Amino acid sequence: MRIDVDWDRCEGHGICADQAPKVFSLDDEGELHYAFDDNDIPDDQQAAARSAVGVCPVAALRESK
Repeated sequence: MRIDVDWDRCEGHGICADQAPKVFSLDDEGELHYAFDDNDIPDDQQAAARSAVGVCPVAALRESK
């Protein structure tokens, strides 16, 4: 499983980082970072990543296989 981030839509709310802190993080300047750019998300983090997709207020995250 992977997550596609639409960087043009992302507004840096950080809700995804709250839901999946090992997958997403915000730096000191409020910029979002995605830990698994071109890699599959580990099995133990997939549920949290799916939750983050569902709570993004601007629909900037999409699950891909």
